Amino acid sequence: MTSLSRRRFLQSSALLASSTWAPNLLLGEDKPLSQLNIAAIGCGGKGRSDISEISPGNRMIALCDVDHQRAGDAFNSYPDARQFFDYREMFAEMADQIDVVTVSTPDHMHFPIAVEAIRHGKPLMVQKPLTNNIWETRQLGEYARKKGVLTVMGNQGATTSGTRLLREWIEAGLIGDVTEVHYWTNRPIWPQGPGLEFPSEPVPDYLKWDLWQGSVATDRPYSPRIHPFAWRGFWDYGCGALGDIGCHSFNSAFWALDLNGDFVVEASKVSPFDENIAPKRSTITYDFPAKGDRAAVKIIWQDGVGDPNTDKEFLRPPGIPKDLKLPSDFGQVFVGTEGVIYVPDAYCSATPQAFPKELMTKARKIERVYPRVIGGPTQELCQAVRGDGPAPVSNFVDHAGPLTEMVLVGNLAVRLGKKIDWDSDQMKARGLPEVDAYLKRKYRAGWEPELV
Repeated sequence: MTSLSRRRFLQSSALLASSTWAPNLLLGEDKPLSQLNIAAIGCGGKGRSDISEISPGNRMIALCDVDHQRAGDAFNSYPDARQFFDYREMFAEMADQIDVVTVSTPDHMHFPIAVEAIRHGKPLMVQKPLTNNIWETRQLGEYARKKGVLTVMGNQGATTSGTRLLREWIEAGLIGDVTEVHYWTNRPIWPQGPGLEFPSEPVPDYLKWDLWQGSVATDRPYSPRIHPFAWRGFWDYGCGALGDIGCHSFNSAFWALDLNGDFVVEASKVSPFDENIAPKRSTITYDFPAKGDRAAVKIIWQDGVGDPNTDKEFLRPPGIPKDLKLPSDFGQVFVGTEGVIYVPDAYCSATPQAFPKELMTKARKIERVYPRVIGGPTQELCQAVRGDGPAPVSNFVDHAGPLTEMVLVGNLAVRLGKKIDWDSDQMKARGLPEVDAYLKRKYRAGWEPELV
């Protein structure tokens, strides 16, 4: 084991050993709760799978969604849970009964809902990205810290065994110093690029369109081409392919290589886009300086990739076998001075592979350091609330916030077409004051944030 690996190994082991095992914050005592009362905000699509993940061992008492048709399956599955359109009404009527909150709405509504949950002192899971603008991301982390609320972001990779195995391999020096990490995806799989049309239609009676738009100042008429899925391509509502998948993919490098801090990012090969809609394709390169005993590392992100095995524009990562067929949806490769680690998905849910193949013999002898999580981020949060485990890895303060910020600065490089030298402490782009206009959204009247 190298001196770098040994030091990081000991630091990480000490960190886990000293982690505060959360007391039962709900009762103010240390004995565990057998069941927690869960309120889910956003119940269709990803919200439905989040409910399925958190419900075992717990009790669903409130279901809130602006679209009661899409929420219908959840409503039918949990008939005893109270149903709401407006999360503010839910908190006003039931806050004293709720133990944990899940937020699985479009990205633009993560912040106001999370603020309301934290204001009421409720542990919560918010889907990725934490928010879709940088000011909100920073404020949410600071607010959670101020209120002492347990939090987690819904990037499943932070809880997978593969992510923990990959970090153990890297810290043990399996591939030497990591110098590059490559990520790719076929996203977007929804409409993106300029010239798209979103014809308006009458708002159906099962949908509260005004609540769906929420804090966004741009007043757009309802279109079924925006809700329930194509909103991801809008800068206002989502944040394109990078925002959708970046918090999943980047998580592995962010955690294993300690990428919290300053970096330089530049976009290239960017297809056309406009002030409303993100591009269909881009390549984004991050450069992180050396930190402590960790070497400088380059992160290369490619989205809009068709088949990486035949796409002439695709930059194939070095070090992997030439005959290795790469998956078209997601993939990641860590390039080191002594080998590479390959993972054929975005979440490290698959077991990592090391090349040259002889490294796998060494990999099998590497000691397990990090505890495995069963049940994903929502169950990781519930375990912490009960006092059965440490605070989640991807909490807003130390992990999810800085990780989301890294992703969103990449989008700024796309939108401005300029290299960004990011000053994390100051939340500024050095020498580029024009970036400031993109850091915080303009809020719709009545939706201005109040973090008190």
